[in-house]
This record gives sequence, structure tokens and C-alpha cells, in this order.
Amino acid sequence: MISSVRGEVLSVALDHVVVEVGGVGFAVQATPATLATLRRGEEVRLHTALVVREDSLTLFGFADADARELFGLLQTVSGIGPRLALATLAVLDPDKLRAALVEGNITVLTSVPGIGRKGAERLTLELRDKVTALGSGDAPSVTAPGALRAEVVEALAGLGFPAKQAEQAVDKVLADGDGHTTASVLRASLTTLGRKR
Repeated sequence: MISSVRGEVLSVALDHVVVEVGGVGFAVQATPATLATLRRGEEVRLHTALVVREDSLTLFGFADADARELFGLLQTVSGIGPRLALATLAVLDPDKLRAALVEGNITVLTSVPGIGRKGAERLTLELRDKVTALGSGDAPSVTAPGALRAEVVEALAGLGFPAKQAEQAVDKVLADGDGHTTASVLRASLTTLGRKR
């Protein structure tokens, strides 16, 4: 797999850039936001994903590795191909997309042309946990208590716990101290709920 390309920008079109690497010009599909940062004649380094089809080899480029990871993750959902995954990243930047998936924000996801309500629901259902895990490489961030509570209660409900029971468990954990992260509250709440079963 070609995971990155570095070289001189030969040309920039509406949907792709041609980067010369070792005398070979690679056409790299990219989002308008990425293309807007590129100038002909300048050196560029793009994180890339190679998509192999029966009749084509297509290279997709991203300004950072985070966007490339999300691009690959989106395609694990049935009905989402590379073009739709790229369109999603063109409309929503990685942080906004991750937030929409974790919060189950259907309105934001359906703002992407080609993603309807059912597709958006499938995306949140299949990627919510994976996106949280993907973003956990950074230092754990402490969320505002109200948002954190809602997030963990929703996650527990998604795991099949009754809403009332989930709320009580989360409230008990939050009452025990401060500076919690979503992951730590979720773990502690699951432990509490496990004792009740």
C-alpha cells in the first residue's frame, strides 16, 4: 500500500492533484479543503490510501493521518465506498465527523450528499465505539459533567441497559469524585451495573 507521497505539485484540479514522485506523476484524489492548500511548483507531503478495484487503482490523499484513518474506517460500513467516504470528509472535518458519530447526530451526517437517514443511523451504530477508540491515542480529555453524563448514559443504553438504571449508575460514579473522562466513567458504571445483575 502507498501510505504517503512527497514531491512537487505538477497541477491542481477540482478533485485531484498530480504530485511528481521520482519522475512519476501520481494523480491523488483529495477534498477541496486539502486541494486549497496546495500550490503548483511547491513540495507537498500527503498521507494516502490506495483503493484497488478490478478496473482501477485510485490514490486518495489527506493533509493528516487522522483524516486518512477516518477515510478507511468509513468504508468498513456497508454502502460507503471511497467516493462517499471522501465526500463525507469534504463536508465534515475529522473532529466534527467524530463528534457527530459519537453523539449520534443524524442531522449533521445527513448534510453529506449521498447519506440519507438510514445510512447515517448505520454509520453511528457501527462506528461510534470505533471512533472513540481511534481518538483515544491523545491524552484523555475531561468532558463537561452534563455532556459526559449524557454520553455515558447513551452508551450504556446502546449496550442494552435500561435508561433509568444507566442514569443511576452514572450519577453514582460522578458523585464519587471529579476529573472523570468518558472512558473512566463508562468503565466504573459498567462495574456498578455488573454488581446489580
